[in-house]
Amino acid sequence: MAEFPFAQFMVTIANATTLSALESQREQELAEARAIQIGMLPEGELRTGDATVCYEFQPFYEVGGDFLDYFTLPDGAIGIYLGDVTGKGLPAALYAALAVGTLRGVHKTGTPPGSVLSVLNRRVMLRGVSPRYAAVQYANLDPRTGILRIASAGMAGPVILSAHGYRELELRGIPPGMFPGTEYESESVQLERGDSVIFLSDGFSESQDSRGELFGMERVRRVCESLRKKAPEEILARLTEAVGEHAYGQLQQDDRTAAILRYLPN
Repeated sequence: MAEFPFAQFMVTIANATTLSALESQREQELAEARAIQIGMLPEGELRTGDATVCYEFQPFYEVGGDFLDYFTLPDGAIGIYLGDVTGKGLPAALYAALAVGTLRGVHKTGTPPGSVLSVLNRRVMLRGVSPRYAAVQYANLDPRTGILRIASAGMAGPVILSAHGYRELELRGIPPGMFPGTEYESESVQLERGDSVIFLSDGFSESQDSRGELFGMERVRRVCESLRKKAPEEILARLTEAVGEHAYGQLQQDDRTAAILRYLPN
């Protein structure tokens, strides 16, 4: 009768215990990373005498590569940026934290949006972090005039929803960190009372159903137009719900982040 391989059994138990401890540690670290990422988001909606801003954030994983912030500037203007890092999970979240830290060191001085993205590009290039990139849009609204200044670096949109209908802005620009010396230009849009500006990461339009069909910007348009007079929070909730219905039964393929700025001057 063969002897029981007790030593081998004990090694197996020890290895299983170690793996279980490592997995538990990994889950704890991911939970902490998610708490840190949530801490970089706005605490809630922003309300001033002239505008309201709110957002929706749904990471693909425990943490994600989308990032967002909005704030008031020293001159009374309202700033907002939304970014989308290539890839998913913890590496994308770490790069997002790098981008947010860099942006926060520039934008709150009232620097024009195009200049903010140019500085972001220069600083990211110095870091030498590749092959990951972050598409970004940054805008600020002067509530006294209703002029929205915006610059884009590789993101589609945003969308303007007004009494005249739905309009997707076509902005140019490549993601920061790809080429040294890249400069970005600010464009201006005149908003009227009641207009909404909708910023979206591609996790909304690129959500797929069971046949692989994308939700697409046409569906975004239909949802937004049907809710033009509704509160910004309701528009975001319904848009998120519509994407979920389209992709019902499918795993979420990407981070989904959106923000709405509504201009309501006194």
